[in-house]
Amino acid sequence: MAKVDRVATNLPDLASRSSAQGNNLSAAILPAQPLIKIRVRKSWSSIELREIWDHRELLYYLVWRDIKVRYKQTILGASWIILQPLLMTLVFAVFLGEIAQVPSQGVPYVLFLFSGLLPWTFFLNAVSGSSYSLVINAPLITRVYFPRSLVPLAATLVRLSDFIVASAVLVILMVYYHQFFNWTIVIAPFLIVQLTLLAVGLGMWFSALNAKYRDISTALPVLLQLWMFTSPVVYPASLVPERWKLVYELNPLVGIIDGFRSSLLGLEFNWRSLFISVVVSLVLIVHSTYAFKRLDEEFADVV
Repeated sequence: MAKVDRVATNLPDLASRSSAQGNNLSAAILPAQPLIKIRVRKSWSSIELREIWDHRELLYYLVWRDIKVRYKQTILGASWIILQPLLMTLVFAVFLGEIAQVPSQGVPYVLFLFSGLLPWTFFLNAVSGSSYSLVINAPLITRVYFPRSLVPLAATLVRLSDFIVASAVLVILMVYYHQFFNWTIVIAPFLIVQLTLLAVGLGMWFSALNAKYRDISTALPVLLQLWMFTSPVVYPASLVPERWKLVYELNPLVGIIDGFRSSLLGLEFNWRSLFISVVVSLVLIVHSTYAFKRLDEEFADVV
């Protein structure tokens, strides 16, 4: 019994010694300041092109997943790709083409209208879809590392596939109205590339802002709706008064949409508008990439 008492009386000393040794061990294993801290590079020039290429299979998976899921439980399915611009064309053709008699630069107004709505619909859906992409993919972002720019990029590429499918309707309309292709059609792919890069850049920017400030999702549809009526989608740019032309052309979509329509329908090009569009697009893409990289470190905490 005495032996037990002796052991019992020594237990506090053993516990204190073990605690002290444990504290010393913890201090040795866990330093006050971390030896290595992983951070996102702040340089705007780091656009993760190499990482995007290394994760190209993940990009393919994200694009294919979004294409399959988007129309999985819909009645009309992928038909909405064609129906959306067609229905908008029908509404605007009745109210603006027949009632308001909006000029169409000597081509049928339906053809004029659809050639503007096609790139605009792509841009609208790409920016809107990209702005929600980080929030929707929050479980993926918080569990594994990959270039975050893949998420808005995938959302834009999905809409680009819609644009390619809907372009078949434009070809049919051109054949129906006996509008033959001109050599200027070779300019159209470059404008689509520019529009895609602009959509990717703005999609990255709005997705980063929406991940941190959720009221962006409320303000963005209003902004895009206003953007449509300040772009030559349903009316020709020639209707804008000359004294406002330079300010109007600061909108990069003016040069892209007007140039796309001109390249297909053989209309006269506004080269100044195209040049301004390229410059403004590059500025917006660089700024959006920089803003996305600045907020990249916080995504896993705020989404």
